[in-house]
Amino acid sequence: MCIIADMTFPPAGTAPTPDDLLIFLAVARTGRFTTAAESLGLNHTTVSRRIAALEKALDGRLLARALGGWELTELGLRARTAAEGVEAAVTLLRGSEDDAQQLSGVVRMSATDGFSAYIAAPAVAALQRRHPLLRVEIVTVTRRALQHRSGLDIEIVVGEPQVHRAESILLGYYNLGMYASRRYLQGHGTPTTIAELTEHPLVYFVDSMLQVDDLDAPRRLVPAMRESLSSTNVFVHVEGTRAGAGIGFLPCFMADQHADLVRLLPKEFQERLPYWMVVRSESLRLPAVAALVGMIRAQMESFSAALLGDGRPSHVD
Repeated sequence: MCIIADMTFPPAGTAPTPDDLLIFLAVARTGRFTTAAESLGLNHTTVSRRIAALEKALDGRLLARALGGWELTELGLRARTAAEGVEAAVTLLRGSEDDAQQLSGVVRMSATDGFSAYIAAPAVAALQRRHPLLRVEIVTVTRRALQHRSGLDIEIVVGEPQVHRAESILLGYYNLGMYASRRYLQGHGTPTTIAELTEHPLVYFVDSMLQVDDLDAPRRLVPAMRESLSSTNVFVHVEGTRAGAGIGFLPCFMADQHADLVRLLPKEFQERLPYWMVVRSESLRLPAVAALVGMIRAQMESFSAALLGDGRPSHVD
């Protein structure tokens, strides 16, 4: 994208320039001046000045400071719609009709570790086979939905979110169960009751850092189990369990990938939790975001048996 970095400020109330709108669109999508500047090939100062010029031309504030970045004001939301129109027009003029149908740009999302690897990554790959110019950035984190999601188009969380100015979509469910490695069971015996299970150490999340109440099942179901290996990363839970650190409370769709893991007491321990998607209303209007949302939902459907521990996984094409 070619941006003219003219430092001339227009008088208030004049028509905004297309270049300023495109710069603003980059800031609106990322929530950060520095990230927008890098994507445009400009410096931070230039981006700040062009946003200031646009605000003067429109006679109002477009951005408001929020936790972790910038949020759009009501005027900013209207300006973003106008900027998207400018972007679409430029794309149409520069390429063929087929090029105009290609999705491009950057979609930013956050999701849990397991979801990112088994749902989001295959969905992104499938979408990029059709739209190779599309970029997707995934931040892996296990937390509640943010009230201020500046810079994020999509959030995937465990448990029903309580959010404002965003759409919440129930994606589906997954099961967790108690697992141990065959080697561990050979050396320590196989528990056949809950009482016997509590004699073994637990591999799970760091209790003091767990932000999602729905994931606190082991402390509720078997509070007598002592902690062995704790981590904020579910892949560490899986590999620690495989290595014999103890009995892991693991997502079935991850543990069932490994033949050396054995599920224990499935009738007593079958915790079913929901995956929810949170999408900013303005982000849903973006074709790239809408396409990724659709592909994620398709991958969830394709992967549903594995999520519930009922079958081998498959992937969308």
